[in-house]
Amino acid sequence: MCHLKQRLREVEILKLNIAHIARDTLFILIGIISAGFGLKGFLLPNSFIDGGAMGISLLVSETTSVSLSILIVAINLPFLILGYSQIGKQFALKSVIAIIGLALVVHFMPYPLITTDKLLIAVFGGFFLGGGIGMAIRGGSVIDGTEVLAIHLSKKSGLTDQ
Repeated sequence: MCHLKQRLREVEILKLNIAHIARDTLFILIGIISAGFGLKGFLLPNSFIDGGAMGISLLVSETTSVSLSILIVAINLPFLILGYSQIGKQFALKSVIAIIGLALVVHFMPYPLITTDKLLIAVFGGFFLGGGIGMAIRGGSVIDGTEVLAIHLSKKSGLTDQ
């Protein structure tokens, strides 16, 4: 009987782990799609530049012939290495998958041009990109390498309970 209780407890833990992984994956996927929409539906077609590693990728892509998708991955690599060493292996793995996912979405997924009004571009582009970043962080990853620095500093400073 004791063995059965132990086995049932293990099954419950496994169910909770699967539910947690599914929830994190959903948050990351929503984050990638939202950020991709903010970028391709608002910012990119109107030559708006974001900040952070994404902004550097956009700027280099605009001034050279290098693909934005390749730059997104390449420019984020040093931050991912920092995330692996300072935050953890699981965080770094999720972030690698999320950044590659964002690069693939930016490269392959078609989004319509929504508006050319500069105020709406800034507001809604920032809204969808920021919402995507927040969802990815909620899922335990980042989609812009500079967010690794923010997470690392918030943990070191004691401003968060994570």
